[in-house]
Amino acid sequence: MSARGRFFLSVFFIPGILYIISSCALAQNSPGTTPDGKSADQNAAPNAAQSSGAAVTPKPNATQGAAASAAPSTGNAKPPVMGDPNVPFGFRPSVDPKTRRPLYETVEEDWSSLQVGASKLKAEPPLVLPMEEYDKFNRQQAQVQWRPGDPLDLYVVLPKGVKKPPAVLYLYNFSESADRFRNQGWCERVTSGGVAAVGFVSALSADRFHDRPMEQWFVSELQESLGSTVHDVKFILDYLAESGLVDMNHIGMFGQGSGGTIAILAAAADPRIKAVDVLEPWGDWPVFLAKSPVVQLDANNTNFATPASLKKVAPLDPVKWLSTLKIPVRIQQVKENGDTPMAVKERIKAAAPKQAEVNRFEGNMVLGEREGHGHLFDWIKARLQEPAKPGANKAPMAANVSMPPENQSHQTEQH
Repeated sequence: MSARGRFFLSVFFIPGILYIISSCALAQNSPGTTPDGKSADQNAAPNAAQSSGAAVTPKPNATQGAAASAAPSTGNAKPPVMGDPNVPFGFRPSVDPKTRRPLYETVEEDWSSLQVGASKLKAEPPLVLPMEEYDKFNRQQAQVQWRPGDPLDLYVVLPKGVKKPPAVLYLYNFSESADRFRNQGWCERVTSGGVAAVGFVSALSADRFHDRPMEQWFVSELQESLGSTVHDVKFILDYLAESGLVDMNHIGMFGQGSGGTIAILAAAADPRIKAVDVLEPWGDWPVFLAKSPVVQLDANNTNFATPASLKKVAPLDPVKWLSTLKIPVRIQQVKENGDTPMAVKERIKAAAPKQAEVNRFEGNMVLGEREGHGHLFDWIKARLQEPAKPGANKAPMAANVSMPPENQSHQTEQH
C-alpha cells in the first residue's frame, strides 16, 4: 500500500484525540449511550469520537466542502456566480470566473503577525439567516467573509430571555466540522446559565478546505492555518459588535487541540477577549512538528520541522505568548492523549502565566468524570459572569484544588 493510502487508512480508523464517553462501557447500556440514556456525544467532553470509533479525517481530500464553497468546475463548464438562480443562497465564488484561478492564491495576508496589520483583508456584507427559535435557546447562522474565496459560517447561539449576554467563542480541533454547532443538545449546554456561544471552524478545515492540492492540509500549511484563523477572530468580534447580540465587554474563548492554540494567540492579539479556556492545546513547534503522531501520519512530515518551516511558525507559538496574558486562563491537559507529546505539555505548562489554572488529568475517563455532562464549559462561563448572576453556572472545583499562590500558576494533577 502506498504512503498516501496508509495515511488515509490510519485517519479513518484512529479515534479522535479525546475518546471520552463517561461510563458508557457499563454492560447494561447499549452501545453509543450513557447511563442517563443520552447519546455519547451529549455527555462527552469536546472532540470525543462517537461510539463507532470513526474519526473525522485530519487531512481533507481535494473535494471536501465543494458543495458549500464550490470547487472549480471541470471541462468547459462555467463556474457558478452569485445571482445565478441555480446557485443556492449564500454561495460565494472560490474561483475567479474569468481566469478559473482559485481565489486563495490571490490572498495578500501576513500570517506571521497576530495583528491583521498590512494584510489586504476587508469584510464583505454578511449574509444572515433568520433566527431559529427553540425552547431553551435561539440560534442564528451568518456567513461572513473578508478573505477571497474563504467564506466562514458563524453560529451564534443565544440563551432564552437574556438581553445581550456574555459570549464564548468556541473553536475545536482542526479535524472537527460545524456539525456540533447545529446539535440541539450542545446548544442547550453551552447556553445554560445565560451565556451565548459563537461557533466556527478553523481555516483549511471542514468546508473551508477546497480548491487545494492533495498535499496541502492544516498542518502542512500551519502558518497559514493559524495566522488566518487568528485574524478571523478579530473580524468575528467586529461582526458581533455590529450585530448588537452580545455583551462585548464580556467575551471569552474556548479552544481544543489546534483550536486551543488559536485561542491563546487570539487572546494575545485582541484585548476584547477577557478569558481563555483551552483543552490540550498544541504548541512548542520544534517538538510538536517533529514528534506528534498527528504530523507523522503524513508521508511528507519530515518537511514540517525543517529550519525554514520552523522559522515561519515561530511567531505563532503559544509558548511565546502565554506568559503575556493578563486575563483568566485555564489549561487542561490529558497525559493519556499522545497527539500532544509530553514534552510539549510540559513547555506549555511552564509558560503559563501566574494567574493561570493548569489541570492535568491522568486519562480521558478522569477528565470525563469531572468535566462531562456540560461541566467543561462552566469555568469560562463563570469567569465572564463574575460576580455570578443568580442561577448562573459556577466552575466546579476539585476537592484537592486550592487558590493559586502569588506569582505561581495554579497547577493540579487529577488521577
